[in-house]
Amino acid sequence: MDTKIGSLDAPKPNSNDVVSCNLTSSAAIQPCLPATVINGAGCSDSTLGGHLARRLVEIGVTDVFSVPGDFNLTLLDHLIAEPALHLVGCCNELNAGYAADGYARARGVGACVVTFTVGGLSVLNAIAGAYSENLPLICIVGGPNSNDYGTSRILHHTIGLPDFSQELRCFQTITCFQAVVNNLEDAHELIDTAISTALKESKPVYISISCNLPGIPHPTFSRDPVRFSLSPRLSNKMGLEAAVEAAAEFLNKAVKPVLVGGPKLRVATASDAFVELADACGYALAVMPSAKGQVPEHHPHFIGTYWGAVSTAFCAEIVESADAYLFAGPIFNDYSSVGYSLLLKKEKAIIVQPDRVVIANGPAFGCVLMKDFLKALAKRLKHNNTAYENYHRIFVPDGHPLKAAPREPLRVNVLFQHIQNMLSGETAVIAETGDSWFNCQKLKLPKACGYEFQMQYGSIGWSVGATLGYAQAVPEKRVIACIGDGSFQVTAQDVSTMLRCGQKTIIFLINNGGYTIEVEIHDGPYNVIKNWNYTGLIDAIHNGEGKCWTAKVFCEEELVEAIATATGPKKDSLCFIEVIVHKDDTSKELLEWGSRVSAANSRPPNPQ
Repeated sequence: MDTKIGSLDAPKPNSNDVVSCNLTSSAAIQPCLPATVINGAGCSDSTLGGHLARRLVEIGVTDVFSVPGDFNLTLLDHLIAEPALHLVGCCNELNAGYAADGYARARGVGACVVTFTVGGLSVLNAIAGAYSENLPLICIVGGPNSNDYGTSRILHHTIGLPDFSQELRCFQTITCFQAVVNNLEDAHELIDTAISTALKESKPVYISISCNLPGIPHPTFSRDPVRFSLSPRLSNKMGLEAAVEAAAEFLNKAVKPVLVGGPKLRVATASDAFVELADACGYALAVMPSAKGQVPEHHPHFIGTYWGAVSTAFCAEIVESADAYLFAGPIFNDYSSVGYSLLLKKEKAIIVQPDRVVIANGPAFGCVLMKDFLKALAKRLKHNNTAYENYHRIFVPDGHPLKAAPREPLRVNVLFQHIQNMLSGETAVIAETGDSWFNCQKLKLPKACGYEFQMQYGSIGWSVGATLGYAQAVPEKRVIACIGDGSFQVTAQDVSTMLRCGQKTIIFLINNGGYTIEVEIHDGPYNVIKNWNYTGLIDAIHNGEGKCWTAKVFCEEELVEAIATATGPKKDSLCFIEVIVHKDDTSKELLEWGSRVSAANSRPPNPQ
C-alpha cells in the first residue's frame, strides 16, 4: 500500500487565528511525522482536543473547514491551539463539507467540524457526495454534554424528542464508521479507529465529541502518543498470479485491444501503475469522463474521453470496435453510460476494481489489488499498438469555432477556447455539474494540470466549496472554476471565505439564465431562475477587504481583455468573470446526452 497519506507544509504558520488562513506550500509526507512537528506550543496538555488536532496533522490535514456552534466551541479552541493546523471558517455547513471534499481530492484526506444536529444534518449532502466519490473525509461534530446521554432531557438543536441518535442514524448510511465519544476511557481508541478506517476504506467517517470533553486531560492522550500507522493491504499471491495469467492470455490473443481508465484509479492509488501498463503494452489509452485528470493526457497513446455517444472525437469508435478492452476502476451508471447506451460487450471486457478482477464472463479473482495487478500484467503483455494506429489513421483535428464578428455576443465554445489557452501545469480546473461537464471534458490538460468534478453524485453548487478546499490544499496552483449561474446561487456565500484566505482563484460564472442541463433533459418553467447582478454581489462580498477583481463580459473582445487582466495585473487576486451567453447556447454533447438520459428516465413501467 502507498503509505503517503497527504501533504504538509514544513514551516509553521504565523497565526492560528480563524480569520487568518495563511497559505503555505505543500509537499508529500509520510503519515508519521516527527513529534516536534505535531506537538507544538498549546498542545502540551494531554487532552482529547489536543490529541485529535495532532492526529489530523499527522495524516496530512493542515486545514480544517468549520462552522462554529455552541456544542463545538471548546473543541475549536483546541484545534486552533495546534500550531500546524489552520481553522478555516465557512459560511455554512454544506460549503464546509464541500470544501473538505475539494481538499481531500488534492491532499488525500480532508476534515470539517460542525455542531450537533443543526450542523450535522446540514453537512449531510456534502458527506454523501464524498462517500460516492470514495474520498476519505473526517466529519467531526460537537455533541451534547456527556451527562445528558441516557437521560430524558430535551435539548436545543434537536427535533424536540429525548433521543440524541437522529444525527447518528442519518450518518450511518453515508459514512463507513461512526464514533460517538461521550466518555474519555475509549475516546483514544474510537478516534484512531475512525481515522484509520477513513484512510483504509477511502470513505468519510463520523466522529461526535461531547462538548464538555475536549479540554479534559486523560492518561491515554499522552504528549507523545504512539505514531499513527496503517497496516499495508496485500494481494493474495496465488490469486494475483492466476489473474495475471488469465488476463495476459485473454489480451495477448486480441487483435486491437484498448485500455480505459475509470474513477476508482484514485481510490486504488493505481494511476501510475495504469500508465506503466500503457507504456509497456502500447494499447490505445482512454479515460471514462469521471476519471479525467487521473491519467496524463500528454501520454503518447492517449485518445481522449470514452463516454459513449458523447465521447471526444474518434475515441468511442476505437473503444467500441476493439475486440478486447481492459477497464481499470470503472463506474457504469446511467450518466456515465449515457442512458445505458454504451456499445460494450461483457465477453470482451476485463474489469479491474480496486481489489477484484473479472475477466469477460468469468473467471473472477478476489483479494487482488489493482495496483499489483496492473504492474504485474505490464510484464506479461505483448506490445500491440494496432488500436492506436487505427485511431491515428482516422483522426481529424478539432475544428475551431466560427470567427466572431466584432462585438458579437459571446458563444460558449469561444469561451472554452480561451480557457484552454490558460491551462498549464500551474493551474487546476474545477468543473461544476451542468454544461461545464461537457465543455471542460474537451479541454486538453497539460502535464501536472489538476482537474476535478463530481460526476457520480452530481450535486449542483458543489464546485464553490470544492474550489475553496482545493485551492487551500494546493496554494501553488491557480484554480480555474467554471460554474453555471444556477449552481452558483446555491453556494455563492463562500467566495467570502476564499477572500479571507487570500486565494487567487479565477471563477468563470457562466450566466445563461437557468438550469441548462435540466432543460436538455426535461424543460419547464422551473428551470428558469431569477437573474442576479453577480459581479455586484461579489463586489458587495469583497467590501474592500482582501484582493478581488470582477468583470462582466458580453463579447470575445471583452473576454480577452478580462483574461489578460486576471492573468496579468490581477494575478494575485481572486478574479470573478461573469460571462453572459444565450440561454440556448449549449454543447452538442449536452444535447445528445440530455436526450438519451431523458429517454432512460422516461421508460414506462414494465408489465407485472
